[in-house]
Amino acid sequence: MTKPTSIVIFGASGDLTTRKLIPGLYNLYCKKRLPNTFIIMGLSRGAWTDEQFRSEMKKGTKKFSSSTFLEEKWQDFQSHLFYTEGLFDDAQAFERLNGRLATLEASPANRLYYLSVAPRFFLMIVEQLAQQVMLSEQEGWRRVVVEKPFGHDLASARALNHDLHQHLSEHQIYRIDHYLAKETVQNILVFRFANTIYEPLWNRNYIDHVQITAVESVDVGHRAGYYDQAGVLKDMFQNHLMQLTALVAMEPPASFDADAVRNEKAKVLKSIQPMMPDTIGTHSVRAQYEGYLDAEGVADQSSTPTYAALQLHIDNWRWQGVPFYLRSGKALKTKATEIIVQFKRPPHMMFPIDNDVSIRSNYLALCIQPHEGIHLRFEAKVPDTDADMRPVDMEFHYDDEFEGLAIPEAYERLLSEAIEGDATLFTRSDGIEAAWTYIDTVLQGWASAYAPPMDSYTKGSWGPSSSDLLLTKNGRFWRHGCAEH
Repeated sequence: MTKPTSIVIFGASGDLTTRKLIPGLYNLYCKKRLPNTFIIMGLSRGAWTDEQFRSEMKKGTKKFSSSTFLEEKWQDFQSHLFYTEGLFDDAQAFERLNGRLATLEASPANRLYYLSVAPRFFLMIVEQLAQQVMLSEQEGWRRVVVEKPFGHDLASARALNHDLHQHLSEHQIYRIDHYLAKETVQNILVFRFANTIYEPLWNRNYIDHVQITAVESVDVGHRAGYYDQAGVLKDMFQNHLMQLTALVAMEPPASFDADAVRNEKAKVLKSIQPMMPDTIGTHSVRAQYEGYLDAEGVADQSSTPTYAALQLHIDNWRWQGVPFYLRSGKALKTKATEIIVQFKRPPHMMFPIDNDVSIRSNYLALCIQPHEGIHLRFEAKVPDTDADMRPVDMEFHYDDEFEGLAIPEAYERLLSEAIEGDATLFTRSDGIEAAWTYIDTVLQGWASAYAPPMDSYTKGSWGPSSSDLLLTKNGRFWRHGCAEH
């Protein structure tokens, strides 16, 4: 962190830069987590001066990082902000950019290139950087941060990986999935591997099934045109839910080294059973919320699902026979991301309970958002009874235990890790391709004669009835573990 470092943001006039990137960099600056000498250079098609760029970024930072914004700090920070106008296919613009960077750096410097742009520009920008010899690491490291979506299927993801590797080594490519940088997602590894009491139970002998939920209360809104081309599988499952599955199911890595962690995650993703024609109808659910077809930008008679639920299985020693249920959707009852680890029921109930009282299972709820924390539910005897039982919770909440310590934005953490060269929170090429391999089998199944029917659901509900049936046919049910607390 002592060597001069330049952070170049392509698509600097875009929404992501204003909402996440510059506020994140500003917060890192306030925490003294940026290099001692640094510049932040924006490049976009807008005809801005340095002063105009600083003014626009100030508005965004005041709005989206209001709790930490201080005028005095901003005045110091903004002196590091610069702007260059240019198109991504204009070689002269990249020549000007390189010249201006060299002038401002005045000595050998590291460079982080952030591609805050649409996927069609990823390769174009990298090729321009290579043409101007801006990716050579002779005078310092060169890293490229690539936003999602990374491909739209397995073939396109493989092609993009191949094309990027023509100009970059794998260690230079940082593929973003902002879910991995959420504090509560990172806590999954700490919870599992820094506490010995859970590891002996974390397997098929004690766990009945796992539920992973990532739902939103908002509908597609102004993103309808994009969403109708992607759908919930590409928007949420291929990246976020696959990554959460890997973190829950992975084996303990030998160390917290980036490659060691990503090796174990990749093994999980490669072990997921593909969705076969004879199971696609019974192991998956797809649905649209009522009114989706009326949204502007949605094609007539669109078959794009806004909700999906999948039952998947991992073919390895630890998880053989344990189903993982994944669900995600738009326009649902609440916004929540959580993981439920449902333990098996007691094999025999010795207590004199009513036959009508079901034997309840223990479960662990990992609450990722919005109520960040962990809940362990178990049975306790009701006082002044012979053997009446009631479920109770042991709870941990971030707000209670770490009062005064704000949970940082995911992009703030990702920017810090990319600058430091820690790729643990970024996806590797084999992990991306393994996730797409599975999702492609689902998409192919949904395009076949074996596809489950397109269901519908009411806005503000928990989804279609077919999603409940996916579990109830096996004597299970969806839990709302974090929403219940």
